[in-house]
Amino acid sequence: MVLDRREFYRLVFGAALGSGRARGWAQGKAGSTARPNVGAVDHDRMVSLGKVALGETAAPITTIAAKGSPGGVHDYFSDAAFAGHKDALRLMCVQVGALAGAYGVSRDEAFAVAGVERLRAWFVTAGTRMTPDLRLARVEKGGTGTPEGIIEGVYLAEVAMGVPFLAASEAMTDADLAGVKAWFGDYLKWLTEAEDSGPRIAALARDMRNHHASSWMLQAGAIARFLGNDAVLSECRHRFERTLLRAQMVALGNFPAELTTANPYRNSLMNLDMLGGACEVLSTTFDSAWDYELQDGPGMRSAVAYFFPYMQRRSAWPFPADALHFAELPLRRPVLVMAARAYTRPEYADLWKTLPADPVDAPGGDHLVAESFPIRQPYLWMTRPPRRVVG
Repeated sequence: MVLDRREFYRLVFGAALGSGRARGWAQGKAGSTARPNVGAVDHDRMVSLGKVALGETAAPITTIAAKGSPGGVHDYFSDAAFAGHKDALRLMCVQVGALAGAYGVSRDEAFAVAGVERLRAWFVTAGTRMTPDLRLARVEKGGTGTPEGIIEGVYLAEVAMGVPFLAASEAMTDADLAGVKAWFGDYLKWLTEAEDSGPRIAALARDMRNHHASSWMLQAGAIARFLGNDAVLSECRHRFERTLLRAQMVALGNFPAELTTANPYRNSLMNLDMLGGACEVLSTTFDSAWDYELQDGPGMRSAVAYFFPYMQRRSAWPFPADALHFAELPLRRPVLVMAARAYTRPEYADLWKTLPADPVDAPGGDHLVAESFPIRQPYLWMTRPPRRVVG
């Protein structure tokens, strides 16, 4: 095997880096805010959100007629005139994340029962399950979906991270878990393999140079982590380090493709969150994706450092303000607490704890701010799930 310079240095200094991380962990345990106990900090919030989810419903798409869809009742569909499936999918994912988080910190079986009911309806029960693809997302003229539609499934990543927590409860049977894994296995196959016919929508999204590619990476990485698919995880790590960083980031650490949109602040922060979540699921004990850097450019360390002051003070943002909802941001970005631990930066965690949590959907069906938070429960991403105890 021939090693390039970066791989050589990673192997040579791996032991030293590992011991450095161990010292950082010990300092966190001694009281540094660089490693806050996310479950403790967010306990009351997660239980409160779980209780809200208990009082809500999550109607599967089979109950929501999609006029104009060329697919069947099980097929996800969205276009410029219809957002019913998109809103239902996001709502279900937010609820499952909230219920998984609430169960994780409370062990109250009521949260697990409600979470498993939603998983069963959306992914297991033959009469109501969604077809595991997004080939009809953001359909344009001609009746086929578009690569940009992949982002409408990004909330599934947190569901994948939450299932192992719910699986520790008595509410989830072996058949339930097998059915959920089968659905996500099929969806991951659609994300990562060539389609039998028609355009390769997922591959086109993967190769974009903006937040749509980050959405693909977050979904593929989180689902592969959930399923234990080491082949896809390895491919994602390689793509993240060698392709995605170079395609999206410049030396300063910002994302040029997001800065040219109508909402550069919101899109940049959403992209940063998704890349942070990808780092969490792609990292191993001996290889941290948080440390990936281009030989001639930046990595996530530079990106978080770049955006940190603009999360501290929105008024310092040096680019045009967003066309919509600029004053409602940044809110509590999960990347802050993730990066605080990765880089031993207590100021990141301190800011995370002080920012307002949880976007609220605006009246009249405007969900733009809420849609820019694909990660709602960092606890699920940063905490080892409990063992499954039912056989």
